[in-house]
Amino acid sequence: MQKFSLLWLLVAAQLMVGCQSLLYPGQERPQASPAGAQATEPQSERAHCPEPVEVICAKPEVRVVEKVIERSVEKVVEVPVAKDKLVLGAVEQVSIEPSGLVIESIVDTGSPTSTLRAQALTRFERDGEDWIRIQLAKAKGDDKAKPVSVELPIKRHIRATRLGFPSQRRPIVEMNLTVGDVTHMVEVSLTDEGGTDVLMLLGRNFLKDAAVVDVSRRNVQGPPRMSGGK
Repeated sequence: MQKFSLLWLLVAAQLMVGCQSLLYPGQERPQASPAGAQATEPQSERAHCPEPVEVICAKPEVRVVEKVIERSVEKVVEVPVAKDKLVLGAVEQVSIEPSGLVIESIVDTGSPTSTLRAQALTRFERDGEDWIRIQLAKAKGDDKAKPVSVELPIKRHIRATRLGFPSQRRPIVEMNLTVGDVTHMVEVSLTDEGGTDVLMLLGRNFLKDAAVVDVSRRNVQGPPRMSGGK
């Protein structure tokens, strides 16, 4: 009985040794590390951390943009008038030669030729040439004026048309016309058509290179001043 108990103890001891070999096959048991090593490990890791570096950012580039605003401004420019030119209104007094008659004339920049309205026109022949007798009408409101008759050679004829009227063949003569201090010999077309109080239209053939017109004014030059023909 005593032998059996001893044998049982040996078997149990062998079993315990075998279990330990199964738990750690070919390896040694881990040895406990000293406590001081764990305490020093964080300090070594801190020693390897990079030192803080001051980062200096570049200043942003400032660009100044100049904005130019162009504005169109209307300017009133006074155009100088040449000293040797007349300034005429819409209506001016005109002296007609030969006759010496002074009548009011409408300044018409749209008409190429000056036009005179006669009371009567009579064509006749003299020395083989065509002439015309012009009986000038009295100015409106001038009852004391006497009718004036002038005879002049016909230079040529033109075909004149007016809105609402049939075309008319008009004779052309040359006359000296005086406005202010300026006298020009120009071609004047003649008509005896009625229906208007206008005795004369002063056209571009008198105005060209001699006068400028201000239609807002009347009788700027006043009575004609006869000082010799041009």
